[in-house]
Amino acid sequence: MYRCYMCKKLIEKIEENRILCPYCGSRILEKTRPPTVKILKAR
Repeated sequence: MYRCYMCKKLIEKIEENRILCPYCGSRILEKTRPPTVKILKAR
């Protein structure tokens, strides 16, 4: 999953040699992180 830096829309699939937002045409994409939480036990 990628997020466009300009329009903030999520992009699930990008072509191999073409990094481009299909909505606004921006070439700046950021990879989203999964919403996981680490739980640590206190000693």
